[in-house]
Amino acid sequence: AGSKLREVFDKINNLLSGKPVQTEGQSVSVTQHPQGLEFVCYKLAEKFVKHGEGEVSFHRDSAFPIAVVLSGIWELHPRVGDIFLAHLHKKCPYSVPFYPARKEGASMEEYQRMLGYEVHDSKVEEQDHFLKRMSGMIRLYAAIIQLRWPYGNKQGAHPHGLSYGWRWLAQMLNLEPLADVTAMLLLDFLEVCGNALMKQYGIQFWKTMFFIQKSYIPRIEAVTSSGQMGCLSRLKNFVQKCLQAEEIPLPKGILTPSFWRT
Repeated sequence: AGSKLREVFDKINNLLSGKPVQTEGQSVSVTQHPQGLEFVCYKLAEKFVKHGEGEVSFHRDSAFPIAVVLSGIWELHPRVGDIFLAHLHKKCPYSVPFYPARKEGASMEEYQRMLGYEVHDSKVEEQDHFLKRMSGMIRLYAAIIQLRWPYGNKQGAHPHGLSYGWRWLAQMLNLEPLADVTAMLLLDFLEVCGNALMKQYGIQFWKTMFFIQKSYIPRIEAVTSSGQMGCLSRLKNFVQKCLQAEEIPLPKGILTPSFWRT
């Protein structure tokens, strides 16, 4: 509910503003310790990224309520946004976007960690689980760049707005594609913020979509084995439908004005 989201936002904002906040029956304030504010910014940013790789990866629509709160907090407390990006880029290098190369002398385990895989006791997580986490973080990022906290100051610019999404898309299409990962990330990104990018960039956006269909999808196909075609097929269908309809659908779960009256 919109009212619940406002409560969450107010509590976080009050905490970061140095006001005492009630939690678990006690009053806490960042002024109680010289590094209190820095610690809270760090842990809060980390928590938002965890929501991306956990909550959003399982409940895709949850990207929007989480993103709108972070967007508003980022506007008022830029430090949280900076640390959020640092956590996000470390956990999901594809949000840069960047495909890390294996450094000389690096073990396979170190390299897998650089790529974003979780490795515990030399055991690497399943590919499906890895892809799901990356998908959740990209969807959260794609939601953040288009959303503004509706009760904030609309005079200033979005702290990390659509121009960053446009840049991400352009840089992504300049990278050599990877099997599995690239098709999934592009589809997630376009599903979540394609509509907003279309409205903002118009003809330039449609040129990019045409490039994806004619040039980039064949390059993804070239590196994809027959057993990994699922996501690529969905990306092809999505791009084709959008180009035929000359329209990108609104993302499922977007927060409508009526949501804020709940």
